[in-house]
Amino acid sequence: MRNVFVFLAALLLSGGFVSASLADAPAATPAATSQKARLDKLFTDLKRERNDKAAERIAANIWREWSDSGSANINLMMLWSQKAIEAQKFDVALDFLDQVTTLDPTYAEGWNRRATVHFMMKSYGKSLADIEQTLRLEPRHFGALSGMAQIMADTGHKQAALEAWQRVLAIYPMMRSAQGEVATLSEELAGEAI
Repeated sequence: MRNVFVFLAALLLSGGFVSASLADAPAATPAATSQKARLDKLFTDLKRERNDKAAERIAANIWREWSDSGSANINLMMLWSQKAIEAQKFDVALDFLDQVTTLDPTYAEGWNRRATVHFMMKSYGKSLADIEQTLRLEPRHFGALSGMAQIMADTGHKQAALEAWQRVLAIYPMMRSAQGEVATLSEELAGEAI
């Protein structure tokens, strides 16, 4: 499980891990439309890729797309939040991320980053609420699903953790850490059933 935490922290630091509904979202701009098209292609490529190193490169490109909010101000606040996280100033990071989610409640990565900070603070309920919002906005967010799986495992909900990891693999089949977690949890649950 420590490997998963390290993976989640690496995702966060690499660029990568609501009260408003999607119906309230503003109309898509041409830049948002092209970003969606790029993400759709990347996710198709990620699902088809069978080489783990090539899949990692595709996943890194997805994180880069997610990291760009389309707003210089929000991108700057995200950068500041990352620096605060690296310095383990979680309250400062949350202040920036609260502003991000208020300014653009449709920006999934703002919610995901905040979920990650709550996770690092062991505020699992708050983390899960932000993960849910991330997944409403971007159902393919394998980072958010990985965080959900880790929380479920840490709180003793092995079946829910297994299901979350399986959802990750449906999106990103070559994620080695998810493959390992599915294997481990499947064995543990099979052993408990005996």
